Amino acid sequence: MNRLDFTPYRRNTVGFDRVFDLLERQARAAAGDNYPPFNIERQGDDAYRITLAVAGFKSEELDITAQQNLLVVKGSKPELDGRQFLHVGIANRSFERRFELADFVRVENADLADGLLIIDLVREVPEAMKPKKVLIGGQKPLSVVDVAIEPKAANAA
Repeated sequence: MNRLDFTPYRRNTVGFDRVFDLLERQARAAAGDNYPPFNIERQGDDAYRITLAVAGFKSEELDITAQQNLLVVKGSKPELDGRQFLHVGIANRSFERRFELADFVRVENADLADGLLIIDLVREVPEAMKPKKVLIGGQKPLSVVDVAIEPKAANAA
Protein backbone atom coordinates (compact mmCIF):
# COMPACT_ATOMS: atom_id res chain seq x y z
CA MET A 1 0.00 0.00 0.00
CA ASN A 2 1.33 3.39 -0.98
CA ARG A 3 1.26 6.03 1.70
CA LEU A 4 1.86 9.67 1.08
CA ASP A 5 3.89 11.48 3.70
CA PHE A 6 3.42 15.25 3.66
CA THR A 7 5.26 15.85 6.94
CA PRO A 8 8.11 17.86 5.37
CA TYR A 9 5.60 20.10 3.60
CA ARG A 10 3.41 20.52 6.66
CA ARG A 11 6.44 21.82 8.59
CA ASN A 12 7.17 24.53 6.05
CA THR A 13 3.72 25.72 5.06
CA VAL A 14 0.90 27.51 6.82
CA GLY A 15 -2.76 27.19 5.92
CA PHE A 16 -2.44 24.24 3.55
CA ASP A 17 -3.69 21.59 5.98
CA ARG A 18 -6.93 21.15 4.04
CA VAL A 19 -5.02 20.42 0.82
CA PHE A 20 -2.79 17.82 2.44
CA ASP A 21 -5.74 16.18 4.20
CA LEU A 22 -7.61 16.03 0.90
CA LEU A 23 -4.67 14.37 -0.88
CA GLU A 24 -4.22 11.80 1.90
CA ARG A 25 -7.96 11.04 1.96
CA GLN A 26 -8.04 10.58 -1.83
CA ALA A 27 -5.04 8.24 -1.70
CA ARG A 28 -6.84 6.05 0.85
CA ALA A 29 -10.10 6.11 -1.13
CA ALA A 30 -8.34 5.17 -4.39
CA ALA A 31 -7.97 1.61 -3.14
CA GLY A 32 -11.74 1.37 -2.58
CA ASP A 33 -14.67 0.68 -4.85
CA ASN A 34 -14.43 2.00 -8.42
CA TYR A 35 -18.11 1.68 -9.29
CA PRO A 36 -19.46 3.37 -11.30
CA PRO A 37 -16.62 4.24 -13.66
CA PHE A 38 -16.27 7.93 -14.47
CA ASN A 39 -14.31 10.51 -16.45
CA ILE A 40 -13.37 14.04 -15.46
CA GLU A 41 -12.53 16.38 -18.29
CA ARG A 42 -11.55 20.01 -18.54
CA GLN A 43 -13.61 21.89 -21.11
CA GLY A 44 -12.09 25.32 -20.67
CA ASP A 45 -10.20 27.44 -18.19
CA ASP A 46 -13.13 27.42 -15.77
CA ALA A 47 -15.36 24.62 -17.08
CA TYR A 48 -15.29 20.92 -16.19
CA ARG A 49 -17.40 17.85 -16.98
CA ILE A 50 -17.84 14.68 -14.94
CA THR A 51 -19.28 11.72 -16.85
CA LEU A 52 -20.42 8.63 -14.94
CA ALA A 53 -21.37 5.35 -16.61
CA VAL A 54 -24.72 4.55 -14.96
CA ALA A 55 -26.26 2.14 -17.46
CA GLY A 56 -29.60 0.76 -16.24
CA PHE A 57 -30.35 3.70 -13.92
CA LYS A 58 -33.32 5.95 -14.51
CA SER A 59 -33.16 9.65 -13.62
CA GLU A 60 -35.48 9.13 -10.63
CA GLU A 61 -33.04 6.53 -9.25
CA LEU A 62 -30.17 9.04 -9.26
CA ASP A 63 -29.58 11.83 -6.75
CA ILE A 64 -27.04 14.63 -7.19
CA THR A 65 -26.28 16.80 -4.17
CA ALA A 66 -23.93 19.78 -4.34
CA GLN A 67 -22.67 21.17 -1.07
CA GLN A 68 -19.84 23.57 -0.43
CA ASN A 69 -16.71 21.93 -1.91
CA LEU A 70 -18.45 18.54 -2.24
CA LEU A 71 -20.50 16.85 -4.95
CA VAL A 72 -22.25 13.61 -4.05
CA VAL A 73 -23.84 11.36 -6.68
CA LYS A 74 -26.00 8.50 -5.40
CA GLY A 75 -27.73 5.77 -7.31
CA SER A 76 -30.39 3.58 -5.68
CA LYS A 77 -31.72 0.44 -7.34
CA PRO A 78 -34.74 -1.38 -5.93
CA GLU A 79 -34.30 -5.01 -4.98
CA LEU A 80 -35.38 -7.45 -7.68
CA ASP A 81 -37.65 -9.83 -5.81
CA GLY A 82 -39.00 -13.01 -7.34
CA ARG A 83 -36.47 -13.18 -10.15
CA GLN A 84 -34.05 -16.06 -10.46
CA PHE A 85 -30.86 -15.30 -12.35
CA LEU A 86 -28.60 -18.02 -13.71
CA HIS A 87 -25.82 -15.48 -14.25
CA VAL A 88 -25.51 -11.86 -13.11
CA GLY A 89 -22.99 -9.94 -15.21
CA ILE A 90 -24.66 -6.55 -15.25
CA ALA A 91 -23.92 -4.45 -12.21
CA ASN A 92 -27.27 -3.59 -10.68
CA ARG A 93 -26.30 -2.14 -7.36
CA SER A 94 -26.62 1.08 -5.46
CA PHE A 95 -23.64 3.40 -5.24
CA GLU A 96 -22.39 6.65 -3.79
CA ARG A 97 -19.59 8.60 -5.45
CA ARG A 98 -18.08 11.75 -3.88
CA PHE A 99 -16.10 14.46 -5.62
CA GLU A 100 -14.20 17.17 -3.76
CA LEU A 101 -14.72 20.52 -5.48
CA ALA A 102 -12.43 23.53 -5.41
CA ASP A 103 -13.64 26.83 -4.02
CA PHE A 104 -16.20 28.64 -6.19
CA VAL A 105 -16.98 25.57 -8.33
CA ARG A 106 -20.69 24.98 -8.81
CA VAL A 107 -22.88 22.55 -10.77
CA GLU A 108 -24.22 24.21 -13.88
CA ASN A 109 -26.14 21.33 -15.48
CA ALA A 110 -26.78 17.59 -15.25
CA ASP A 111 -28.13 15.30 -17.94
CA LEU A 112 -28.73 11.56 -18.36
CA ALA A 113 -28.48 10.11 -21.86
CA ASP A 114 -27.44 6.74 -23.29
CA GLY A 115 -26.48 5.39 -19.85
CA LEU A 116 -24.15 8.30 -19.12
CA LEU A 117 -24.76 10.85 -16.39
CA ILE A 118 -23.11 14.10 -17.47
CA ILE A 119 -22.51 16.81 -14.85
CA ASP A 120 -21.19 20.15 -16.04
CA LEU A 121 -19.29 22.27 -13.52
CA VAL A 122 -18.14 25.85 -13.74
CA ARG A 123 -15.79 27.89 -11.56
CA GLU A 124 -17.04 31.41 -10.89
CA VAL A 125 -14.62 33.44 -8.83
CA PRO A 126 -16.34 36.43 -7.19
CA GLU A 127 -15.24 39.83 -8.43
CA ALA A 128 -13.80 40.69 -5.00
CA MET A 129 -11.52 37.63 -5.13
CA LYS A 130 -10.14 38.24 -8.62
CA PRO A 131 -6.64 39.67 -8.91
CA LYS A 132 -6.40 43.40 -9.48
CA LYS A 133 -3.63 45.50 -10.97
CA VAL A 134 -1.89 47.92 -8.63
CA LEU A 135 -0.22 50.90 -10.23
CA ILE A 136 3.26 51.66 -9.03
CA GLY A 137 3.79 55.36 -8.53
CA GLY A 138 0.35 56.05 -9.91
CA GLN A 139 -1.55 59.20 -9.23
CA LYS A 140 -2.98 59.50 -5.79
CA PRO A 141 -6.72 60.00 -5.64
CA LEU A 142 -7.90 63.48 -4.82
CA SER A 143 -9.02 63.98 -1.27
CA VAL A 144 -10.95 66.72 0.48
CA VAL A 145 -8.86 68.93 2.71
CA ASP A 146 -10.53 70.96 5.45
CA VAL A 147 -9.20 74.47 5.56
CA ALA A 148 -10.22 76.42 8.63
CA ILE A 149 -10.66 80.10 7.88
CA GLU A 150 -9.51 82.13 10.84
CA PRO A 151 -11.40 85.33 11.45
CA LYS A 152 -9.21 88.33 10.78
CA ALA A 153 -8.20 90.11 13.85
CA ALA A 154 -10.05 93.34 14.50
CA ASN A 155 -8.27 96.50 13.60
CA ALA A 156 -5.62 96.99 16.11
CA ALA A 157 -5.77 100.31 17.83
